[in-house]
Amino acid sequence: MIDIKNLSLSFGEHVIFRGLNLQITNNARVGIVGANGAGKTTLLRVIMGEIEPDSGSLERSKGLTVGHLPQDLAELEPVPLIQYLKDKAGISQIESKLRNVEEKLSRSTGNHEELLREHSRLEKRFEDSGGFSFEAMAMKVLHGLGFRKGDESKNCHDFSGGWKMRIAMAALLLSSPDVLLLDEPTNHLDTESMEWLEGWLRTHRGAVVSVSHDTRFLENTADTIADLEHGVITLYPCSYDEYTAMKEQNRELLEKAFSRQQEQIRHIESFVNRFRYKATKAAQVQSRIKQLEKIERIEISQGIKSVKITIPEAPPSGREVLRVSGLAKFYDGLKVFDGVNFVIERGERVALVGVNGAGKSTLLRLLSLTEAPTSGTVKHGHNVKFSYYSQESAQNINYSNTVWEEARSVSSKLNDVERRNLLGAFLFSGDEIYKSASVLSGGEKARLALYKLMLEETNFLILDEPTNHLDVDTREIVERALLKYQGTLLIVSHDRHFLDALAERVLEIREGKLYDYPGNYSWFLEKREQTLANDDVITEKPAAKVRPSKNNNELREIKKSISQSEKKISEIESRISGIDESLCQPETMKDGAKVQALMTERAGLERELQEAYSLWEELSLKLEADSLRKS
Repeated sequence: MIDIKNLSLSFGEHVIFRGLNLQITNNARVGIVGANGAGKTTLLRVIMGEIEPDSGSLERSKGLTVGHLPQDLAELEPVPLIQYLKDKAGISQIESKLRNVEEKLSRSTGNHEELLREHSRLEKRFEDSGGFSFEAMAMKVLHGLGFRKGDESKNCHDFSGGWKMRIAMAALLLSSPDVLLLDEPTNHLDTESMEWLEGWLRTHRGAVVSVSHDTRFLENTADTIADLEHGVITLYPCSYDEYTAMKEQNRELLEKAFSRQQEQIRHIESFVNRFRYKATKAAQVQSRIKQLEKIERIEISQGIKSVKITIPEAPPSGREVLRVSGLAKFYDGLKVFDGVNFVIERGERVALVGVNGAGKSTLLRLLSLTEAPTSGTVKHGHNVKFSYYSQESAQNINYSNTVWEEARSVSSKLNDVERRNLLGAFLFSGDEIYKSASVLSGGEKARLALYKLMLEETNFLILDEPTNHLDVDTREIVERALLKYQGTLLIVSHDRHFLDALAERVLEIREGKLYDYPGNYSWFLEKREQTLANDDVITEKPAAKVRPSKNNNELREIKKSISQSEKKISEIESRISGIDESLCQPETMKDGAKVQALMTERAGLERELQEAYSLWEELSLKLEADSLRKS
């Protein structure tokens, strides 16, 4: 489908690709990984034709459709959401052409055969494009990505940046291109939407190429890992977890080969330096110099995985670190949550989860005492010394300082070399540490703020999305530090691997209430699925309180409605078929008024059919959900 051969690209003196090769075949599932700045996003843009390479070739199969989800989104058109999706999928254009042909047919008094053929062709194209069931499918995708009923009628401009990215993703998925290019697709998704997206991508008929720092997402969606390093790609035909093991083995072999080569180079250079000015050795010296020139130097990235950090700890707190009672928060009368009660004890590692907009960050602000609740109390225990990290923590940086001055402003036992090594782990290296904090990007400021927090003396850490803006290696450094931390942790994160490694208890905010799952993140996912399927509610104790499920009368009504809906669909389709047969009869074609009436009726029936399909889809989903509850 896509064949990249010997691709090279440089920006000034900075080499991005050097002889890069990659094939994307039909139904491929490729995850592209590499350090920040390796060129992953640039490669996607080259494939899209947005950047012209210096040399090499890129060939596509004829007629291939490629869809791209970039990290940064251009502004959306100011139209209703459902209209935007139709426009992007090409449905609106076909509908418009159909209406135009129908209007011509209704006005025409001459020969209709050419118009009818055009109408038939457009109708077939509309059907092949999924036009008749498009709105039902669009609602399914929007629901999976976290949109609520009624959002489809809102103007695209009314959504925030994160939701606009979801709109762009919905449009891309519904257009169903032959190749999906996804650049950090999970950045703006909550865990539920991530899991839905993974399921959708597994059934996508075509290739999927993803750039992501979400290792769980790559493990669940990719069967080939393309490791981009030093401008070339090494393919690992395996899952992400298998790739990491193979990569480590390859790195060990490469390090041994590098050491042998360095020893060989040192030996040759020593000979050259020793006998350079001896005439009797001139021929041998020249031979050694040529030998040096011919050596193909092994490059090995220094990496940052060896960097280690121990978060300094304050003296232990009392047994009860945090007690929350009757907590509620309202904004302009709109409820975020209420009746929230829980206790966190010393040494617990707690994850706070929920869909986007559920109130996770709001709750953390209340718990960190940076915002007051509408009602209820937040009480910190004896001798609790906490630190709170959020995206707003970057505002606590002194912008008159350089990065290095900020790094040294926190009291720590680390010496300057150790501080610089840690800065490198947080993606500040070389002369970048002398940049003014005032010119840092949002992501750089967030990383610097997290760096400073990791050096503070605490016994309770409250962390809101600490792994945002970090690459995989830096996430591992932070993860290892938090695993060794003996204090208490409360974490909000969309990184499921990160949560699985750290959390021993999960608090979920759902529909304004808090649910307590006394287990790790994987256990929470399993129990939540059972809970939602059976309408259970897990309270602060492991025992579950079961809500009564829908009774048999309601289930029978749903099945009856589905049967009626299927009957109506059949009747409409039969009537449309009858109209089509009638329009093919010569005697009908002679009667312009009759043709116009039939075409008008047919257009109305098509709209009815689309509505009937949407209702059938909605009822079927309800029945499926109830079947899961009973199983």
